[in-house]
Amino acid sequence: MTADIRFAPATGIGSLPGGDAREAARTATGSFEDFPFLPELPARGPGADMIGRTAGMLVELYARVEPSGWRIGDRPGRDTKRARSWLGEDLDALEEFTQGYEGQLKVQAVGPWTLAAALELRNGEVALSDPGACRDLAASLAEGLRLHLEDVRARVPGAQIVLQLDEPSLIAVLRGHVRSASGYRTHRAVDRQVVEAGLRDVVGVHADGPVVVHSCAPDVPFALLRRAGAAAVSFDLSLLTERDDDAIGEAVEGGTRLFAGVVPGTDTALSDPAGSVMGVRTLWRRLGLHPGLLAEAVTVTPSCGLAGASPEYARKALAHCAQAARSLADNPE
Repeated sequence: MTADIRFAPATGIGSLPGGDAREAARTATGSFEDFPFLPELPARGPGADMIGRTAGMLVELYARVEPSGWRIGDRPGRDTKRARSWLGEDLDALEEFTQGYEGQLKVQAVGPWTLAAALELRNGEVALSDPGACRDLAASLAEGLRLHLEDVRARVPGAQIVLQLDEPSLIAVLRGHVRSASGYRTHRAVDRQVVEAGLRDVVGVHADGPVVVHSCAPDVPFALLRRAGAAAVSFDLSLLTERDDDAIGEAVEGGTRLFAGVVPGTDTALSDPAGSVMGVRTLWRRLGLHPGLLAEAVTVTPSCGLAGASPEYARKALAHCAQAARSLADNPE
């Protein structure tokens, strides 16, 4: 199913610094002529953060900001309205800079399990504590994403929409490491089949386009994500260990695209573009894969979002990703 999808060579993860939607859209579209993305600007405050932004997309579920975080409520309040307003502003800016665009375009939302690990129920515990609440949340998210994708298609009708689900808490959910409200205990691990089924239901909402699952945590469950229908897996290359090799090799051979995060997400001195993808080449040699597959199998990205970077570094990092991808294509060995 995924083998015939060809992804562009480089893109961003999602978040950028600052609060100017037009400037962010100009950066995201100008850095990647064939794979721009819808920027997220969490510096604007609650509702622009990844949890609040996705909570604003939910259908018939609403969330408000409490001192402890985002909590599900009975009706849409000012926090929901603010989240939706900022998303609309971001979409307006993206539409302005993608007139006539016909390539791939990536939009991001928090996946069902990270959302369940972050959104609180009325009793203060996260939705993850209640299997029924998890199912309701996933269903609401799926419907909200369906409407969001329809909106993006209407605004940029020539684009092939790629949906990215951000799941930084997925490993904690699988291992029972998500803390309770008291902080003295953790919620029990969710069965892997339940996690896979929940992901599959949300991935399935984008039936006419590919879904990428992003996690910049260690031990990304490549096989589980592939079974759930992900066409690509996005990860921080620096966190890989040799025990990931078999799963990555199977993923590549099965047609799954690797979104390799090779450029640091916060300000640092950048090496030359060829040096930034040296780890990808090393991985390829270790796996015994044909170098000619590299450009077909790997999309170069920052290691995680760039919200914590300076605006100047963020622009440099995105440009560096595009240059590193060209280096990988020109010199795969």
